[in-house]
Amino acid sequence: MSYSNLDERRSSCVQEQEYENDRSSQIGPIVTGLINEHTNSSSNKSATEKIEILQNKLNEAQLTIQLKRKEAKDHIERRTKAEWAICLCNSRAEELESRIKEEVSLKDEIKKEAEQEKEQTHEIRIEVEESKRRLTSLSELHSELSKRLHVSKIAKSRAETQLEKAIAERSEMVREIEELRRQKDVLNRRIEFCKQKDAIGMAARLMTEDREEEACGFREYSEEEVRLATENFSERVRLKCGGDCSNVYKGRMIHSTVAVKMLASSFSHQHFHDKVRILGDIRHAHLIAMVGFCSEPKCIVMEYMHNGSLRDILFSRRRNRALKWYDRIRIATEVCSGLSFLNSVKPRPAIHCHLTLSNVLLDRNYVAKITGFGLHDCQNEECNVESDIRALGGLLLHLLTGRNWAGLVEEAMLVDMDREAFVGVLDEMAGPWPLDLAKEIAGLGMRCMSSPEMSFGMVMEELREIRRKGDEIVAREGRRVVRGGGVDTDCSSDIPTVYLCPILQDVMKNPHVAADGFSYELEAIEHWLQTGHDTSPMTNLRLKHTFLTPNHSLRSLIEDWRSNNTSYELVN
Repeated sequence: MSYSNLDERRSSCVQEQEYENDRSSQIGPIVTGLINEHTNSSSNKSATEKIEILQNKLNEAQLTIQLKRKEAKDHIERRTKAEWAICLCNSRAEELESRIKEEVSLKDEIKKEAEQEKEQTHEIRIEVEESKRRLTSLSELHSELSKRLHVSKIAKSRAETQLEKAIAERSEMVREIEELRRQKDVLNRRIEFCKQKDAIGMAARLMTEDREEEACGFREYSEEEVRLATENFSERVRLKCGGDCSNVYKGRMIHSTVAVKMLASSFSHQHFHDKVRILGDIRHAHLIAMVGFCSEPKCIVMEYMHNGSLRDILFSRRRNRALKWYDRIRIATEVCSGLSFLNSVKPRPAIHCHLTLSNVLLDRNYVAKITGFGLHDCQNEECNVESDIRALGGLLLHLLTGRNWAGLVEEAMLVDMDREAFVGVLDEMAGPWPLDLAKEIAGLGMRCMSSPEMSFGMVMEELREIRRKGDEIVAREGRRVVRGGGVDTDCSSDIPTVYLCPILQDVMKNPHVAADGFSYELEAIEHWLQTGHDTSPMTNLRLKHTFLTPNHSLRSLIEDWRSNNTSYELVN
């Protein structure tokens, strides 16, 4: 029922009530009129007639009153019913209003749910489209990988063919070598015959050479052997030009790699052999060992250090060759051990006087060995034990900061060892330094450079204590340390190149294939893409897409390699 119908019912009930009141008010005037009428006509009629007329009219009036009363009673009943209907209508109206509100609220909720469903449907459509695009990209990637696999198989077949060819060539070379050996034997017999013809002069010369070789205890190589080992002193195998106007070449002698150090021509024959004897008498685990010499040209054959100089590693900033803090402490201890041995040589100390980062070399296992000693004449007052201790102090600061200028550490210490300033100068390539140990190393380095009372014994004792603390920290943190902390790229047990991340240059843990077909460590390639790069780190070509696919096969191979190669242990 609408609000307009309710109002009409209420209006009709009110009108009926007013009509009943009007009818009641009309009864009084009717009786009054009858009385007046009787009074007016009494003068003309007799009393009996008047009474009858009055009685008739009174009866009529009573009938009229009864009718009016009945009508009034009917009106009252209708009014009561109307009031009840009004009350019922009011309650129904309130109920309808409540239902209308509920329906409006329900309608709003249904509308909101419909909108949400519509948004979800739109999002699902977007996800479906994105999935379709990814599927297409993966299909393209699969096709490309299949092509690469086919190319790789072809390349493998060619490589096998080349290998077979190389084996055949090797067999031919072996036959040629046998022939050369036969010719060499013939030549040696001829040489023996020539020696016998000039027995006196040759014997004297051989006796002199034998005495020299016996004195030094090392082999003397011929010029032909040295030139053959160094490819005739080829620029391709030259390692460096030393500050002492000498060149160092990488060579191969008797199935081993050596370093051939050419000396200045100003060395006299006697002076050269004196230096050879000095070097032959000095043997220590952390000093470069001499394996032979050549008198003409004047050169010394030394053991080859596969990982180059400490300077090269500290300043290269390559993470796969970065030395961790615990390895730097070990290297400092090893250098101090070598210098201490030099300065304890009898009958008088052997002063290095030229200790630099370039004169500290690292072998396959990143063990430190000192070179450049025994070839210089210390003729000035500044070349003494204190100068080597000062040089060791500078080396400690270099290991701490990774920089060529160690004044930053000194500045940090002069401001009451401010933590932020001090941490700011530590080499981040070494990993998180234990601050207490770093401060101890800095303090020891400063005292070595400034205090004349320092001795190698004191320095060695402090370094051993620092190293002991460092080993305890490593053990406590449960780390497995790589000796040397880097990858030996010249070692026969090299890490397979495919296992190394092209960005980090370290063994991958979670390899993923990018759009260029190369595998990268997931964290490294994600950072590469997030920093705005859209090109391949390997080819510098634009990537077709940025999707990354896990390389489960490579990951399985790396895990097998890790479990089988116990010589390589990662830092956790």
